[in-house]
Amino acid sequence: MALPPFMNSTGLIGKIFEKIQQAKVPPRYTQDFQATVLGYGSGSAKPFIPFLKRLGFIQSDGTPTELYTRFRNADSSGAAMAEAMRNGYSDIFQKNEFAHALTDDKLKNLVVEVTGKEPSDGAVGAIVGSFKACKQLADFDSAVVPAVEKLEPLGISKSLVKHESRSSSSPELRLAYTINVNLPETTDVNVYNAIFSAIRANLLTNE
Repeated sequence: MALPPFMNSTGLIGKIFEKIQQAKVPPRYTQDFQATVLGYGSGSAKPFIPFLKRLGFIQSDGTPTELYTRFRNADSSGAAMAEAMRNGYSDIFQKNEFAHALTDDKLKNLVVEVTGKEPSDGAVGAIVGSFKACKQLADFDSAVVPAVEKLEPLGISKSLVKHESRSSSSPELRLAYTINVNLPETTDVNVYNAIFSAIRANLLTNE
């Protein structure tokens, strides 16, 4: 299984993304563009290009995607990065939909679980560091709240209960839902707000 996206020089991630927002969108994002226009041509910066591809900012040939252009827009950059992280770190978010709200220790434990590597493995630290560097640029509050069909992985289950009227004069069928919510461990109140907003918007509205 491929490891989640990471760079060993995690401190470069935020710096290069800042330069991306300042520079024009290139026809193709290449090592020459990164070195000449953005100013990052060192060997430690070269892994940033495959890192961008894994996150969905550029295509396999280096062509910037729609996500790339949205990230350059100050009004949508945070949401674009949140979407990129959910794409690139999909294995992590499948384990915990609110991985971005975990403490450093819990995030590391989750990476260990996903990768199967030892906690002391350098790749684990690089993945955690890369994840956190991207998270600093992301706005998950502006991201789309999970739809009804995506609530199951959050620990929200539904069971359909049928109630039949016993009156022979006015037979009718009534349906009710029982909703069980298992909340994730987090101190971020925005996580709970997102969950209950999704419930109100998708499950508690009257059609």
